[in-house]
Amino acid sequence: MNRTAKEKVVSEFKDIFSNSEIVIAVHYEGLDAVAISSLRKETYDKNVSFKVTKNRLIRLAIEKTPYENMLELFKGPTGIAYSEDVVAASKIIHNFSKQNASLSIIGGALKDKALDISGIKYLASLSSLEEIRATIIAMLSTPASRIVSVISAPGAQVARVLGAYSVTKLAKEAKTEEKPNEEEKLK
Repeated sequence: MNRTAKEKVVSEFKDIFSNSEIVIAVHYEGLDAVAISSLRKETYDKNVSFKVTKNRLIRLAIEKTPYENMLELFKGPTGIAYSEDVVAASKIIHNFSKQNASLSIIGGALKDKALDISGIKYLASLSSLEEIRATIIAMLSTPASRIVSVISAPGAQVARVLGAYSVTKLAKEAKTEEKPNEEEKLK
């Protein structure tokens, strides 16, 4: 890799660090290309990115950024997952590492706050932004459905009363028709 290519990579990493809310560092030793592609596809679907790093270049890019506290994590075959959605990135990496022993989480950061493995696991246990939105929508739509049921309840009750009245009236008429027949049988 020539100098201009290296400068371009450093610039890309600087952009990543300036635009991401979370960066998670992982070791991927023993993970084959198919598994890495699978991880990239999974991250892409959730608006998270995964990139295999060149440690020397990432160390240059990370200097003088809020993520400088991650400097010591970049040793060996290292990759980073990064995103603006803190929970989504944590969930994807945590779940993928549970399924693939070759991918191990080594740490991360929320801007200038360092995260250890337990911190990333905690973030992975939280509800994602999509789940929170769905919960809020359900909470907002529940009162509306209750209002509809309250408004329609009196009409439904009247219909049930009329239905019950007609059934009892028919039952009485049927009994009165049966009584003469029973009297005729007695004669």
